[in-house]
Amino acid sequence: MAASSFALRSTISSGIISNPRSKTLLPAANSSFKPVKSPSLTQTHKLFTFSAPKRAFTCKSQAIPSDNSAPDKVQELHIYEMNERDRGSPAYLRLSQKSVNSLGDLVPFSNKIYRGDLEKRIGITAGICILIEHKPEMKGDRYEAIFSFYFGDYGHIAVQGPYLTYQDTFLAIKGGSGIFEGVTGQVKLRQIVFPFKIFYTFYLKGIGELPEELLCKPVEPHPAVEAFPAAKACEPHAAIANFTN
Repeated sequence: MAASSFALRSTISSGIISNPRSKTLLPAANSSFKPVKSPSLTQTHKLFTFSAPKRAFTCKSQAIPSDNSAPDKVQELHIYEMNERDRGSPAYLRLSQKSVNSLGDLVPFSNKIYRGDLEKRIGITAGICILIEHKPEMKGDRYEAIFSFYFGDYGHIAVQGPYLTYQDTFLAIKGGSGIFEGVTGQVKLRQIVFPFKIFYTFYLKGIGELPEELLCKPVEPHPAVEAFPAAKACEPHAAIANFTN
């Protein structure tokens, strides 16, 4: 009896009375207990759902439109490429295994480049030509050329297109690095003395103003053109700083 009285007092003091018949818990008369309704399935779902923060998704190609990202100004750059027979260039790799120049022959090369007035050494070319067609009636060949112009700390310009040993051609500018990053346009290749002297006129778009050091009034191309002795010797005043060699 004492144990039952103690259990009853404990239950009442906690604010809950146990009904032994129904086996349910009832609130004590003097308690502040209020029945709470069980949440519905929909309400329960709402309790456990949350919204992730919204983030904008943008494709890189859309974020940087190619049509409006580059200035329209065309800048001309004049360069002489000179093979001075001191770099082992060009090398002719006759992969066709034929006695005459034929499709598939390769010609890797690297030559010195000078500013258009021939007064300053500015770097080198480096690339490869793939023979596409031998043209005996033109006394020459058609190549597909893939090469770059290197300007030391200024960066480089990559070009690709037809290289014809018997006439002038235009090549596409594929891109660049350094100050030439994002460059587009074309370059005219003018044969002077194949394969030793070539004159290039670049028509550059999509970049900032070219440095004055690279700009000049070019010497008119002709077979007798030569770089100035100081430029050939790469004297400090006749070469760009850290030019590619």
